[in-house]
Amino acid sequence: MIWTYILIAGAFVLGFPISYFIWDKALKAKRVKLLREAEAEAEVIRKDKILQAKEKFLQLKADHEKYINEKNSKIAIEENRLKQKETAYLQRKDEQARRTKELETSIRENEVIRENLNHQIEVVEQRSEEVEKMHRQQVVQLETISGLSAEEARAQLVESLKNEAKTEAMSYIQEIMDEAKLTANKEAKKIVVKSIQRVASETAIENAVTIFNIENDEIKGRIIGREGRNIRALEAATGIEIIVDDTPEAIVLSGFDPVRREIARLALHQLVTDGRIHPARIEEVVNKVRHQIEEEIIETGKRTCIDLGIHGMHPELVRLVGKMKYRSSYGQNLLQHSRETANLCAIMASELGLNPKKARRAGLLHDIGKVPDDEPELPHAVLGMKLAEKYKEKPDICNAIGSHHEEVEMQTLLAPIVQVCDAISGARPGARREAVESYIKRLNELENMAMSYPGVMKTYAIQAGRELRVIVGSDKITDAESEQLSYDIAKRIQDEMTYPGQVKITVIRETRSVSYAK
Repeated sequence: MIWTYILIAGAFVLGFPISYFIWDKALKAKRVKLLREAEAEAEVIRKDKILQAKEKFLQLKADHEKYINEKNSKIAIEENRLKQKETAYLQRKDEQARRTKELETSIRENEVIRENLNHQIEVVEQRSEEVEKMHRQQVVQLETISGLSAEEARAQLVESLKNEAKTEAMSYIQEIMDEAKLTANKEAKKIVVKSIQRVASETAIENAVTIFNIENDEIKGRIIGREGRNIRALEAATGIEIIVDDTPEAIVLSGFDPVRREIARLALHQLVTDGRIHPARIEEVVNKVRHQIEEEIIETGKRTCIDLGIHGMHPELVRLVGKMKYRSSYGQNLLQHSRETANLCAIMASELGLNPKKARRAGLLHDIGKVPDDEPELPHAVLGMKLAEKYKEKPDICNAIGSHHEEVEMQTLLAPIVQVCDAISGARPGARREAVESYIKRLNELENMAMSYPGVMKTYAIQAGRELRVIVGSDKITDAESEQLSYDIAKRIQDEMTYPGQVKITVIRETRSVSYAK
């Protein structure tokens, strides 16, 4: 055992130097290797730094060159601007010099012209003095020759010129009036015809009585009732006279209020259909029908406004429009007349470039004063204007309503349109009935008015009073006086008479020479 330890110790002692030698050699080799690797890594780092420095240098160089270029560009732009200013300044300077030179030239020319004018004025003054002197000499010679003074000769000349000018003026005025009439009539007829052609017209209706048809004459006795109490109750409730006579299968309802006549007709229809006819039932049915008629009036007014495209009207005006359905004027239904007038107004306003909606509204309301709830002592046009003002209609519409019969002064173009369209609707054939007596009276008034002028021999009212022909004596009236006569008659008819449409006055003056060969 001991020998074993001794051998191991000896081996250790002998092997230590050898191991140390080998280990030292390895360390040196490793140190050389590490040194080489460090040198290689340092070389790589050095090259990277050199490259980064070069890139930085190039970047700085590019930025510097860019900055230098921008500066140069700004400098070049500023130089160009300064050159342009300099050029403009030089141009203005040259222009100013040119203008100064032209002004100096013009001043010199004006001085020359002024000198010439002064010289010419002196010459003209000298010649004027010579002419005045010669004129005085001639006046003296003329006064000596004629035996008249200058004032007397002037007065005679002025009187002669005045008469001549008066004759020429009358002829000129007549020519102008004829030309204006031709042009105005042509344009007015065109507008009126266009308006009338686009409106459908209704015919006239009866306006005083209503015929109630019954199945047999037995119903007449039930309507009359015991001792006439039923018919008295019906007349008291409706305010309509009920005529039961020998007319077969018919009862006549007579009254001037069409609303009441309609209430009586409907009440009779319900009573006859129901079969119960006695005073209490009559009063109940009449009240019920009256309420229905009021509702129908309002519904008619609303439907009329909708049909015409009129909006925003006061409910009371709508009710009055509906009430016009049961009112007639000269046999023409008032609502149909107002609708026709409204459509005519809208068409005519469109032709003239005005507002058709306002014209249609004014045309519908123009006769609203004929159906008031009370009966004031006012013309219907003025009353209608006051009603329109009360219910907040616009001033031009109110003026058109009030002035369509010229009882109020016309203030807008809407007023004459309403007046003309009202006349068109009322004057068209078949629109209204006219009593024969009043028709003949109007024709006689026309003829008598023309006969009252001196020199008139015969007068004829023709074309239903739309034309008046006046025959004058050729030895009593001249051609110029006949023109004046036609104007005077037309003016008098326009001022003193009421007529639909227009009246044409034709004055006829002729000379006849008659001989007979035997």
